Amino acid sequence: MKHTKWLSRTAMLLALTLVVQILGFPIYITGPLINMMLLLATMLIGLGSGVLIGGLTPWIALVRGILPPPLAPVIPFIIASNILFVLIYHLLDSKNKYLGIIIASLFKFLVLSIAVKFLIDVPAKIAQLMQTPQLITALTGGFLALFIFTYIMKTNLDQE
Repeated sequence: MKHTKWLSRTAMLLALTLVVQILGFPIYITGPLINMMLLLATMLIGLGSGVLIGGLTPWIALVRGILPPPLAPVIPFIIASNILFVLIYHLLDSKNKYLGIIIASLFKFLVLSIAVKFLIDVPAKIAQLMQTPQLITALTGGFLALFIFTYIMKTNLDQE
C-alpha cells in the first residue's frame, strides 16, 4: 500500500508539472511553477519523488515538443540542476527551509550557467535564459512551494 500511495502521488505531481509545461506560459510563470512542483514533491512525498519528476520532465517536454529542439543540448544539465535543486533542499530542509531554498537555487543556477558558458554551445538567447532567469525562477518557485506546503500542513489534508 505504501508504494501505491507514493506512486500515485508522484504520478499526480508529474502530470501537473507536465500540464504547466504544456500551457506554454512565459519562463517567469512556467519556471517558478515547475520549481515549485519539484520542491512540493520533495516536501510532501519524499526525495525520490522530487528526483524522479526533476529527471523526467525535461526529457518528456523535449520528446513531446514542449521544449524547442535548440534546448536539446541543455537537457542533461537541466536534469542535473533539477536533481541537485531537490537534493540540496532536502539535505538542508531540517536545518533551515529558507536557507535550503536559497542554496539549492544558487546551485541550480550555477550548474546551468556554467553549462551554457563553458560546456555547451547554444544560441545566445538560450544561454541568457539558462542563467539569471533560472535563479529567479528557482527562488520564486521554492518560496511558493514553502508557502503551499505550510498551508497544506495546517489543513491536515494528509490525514489517513
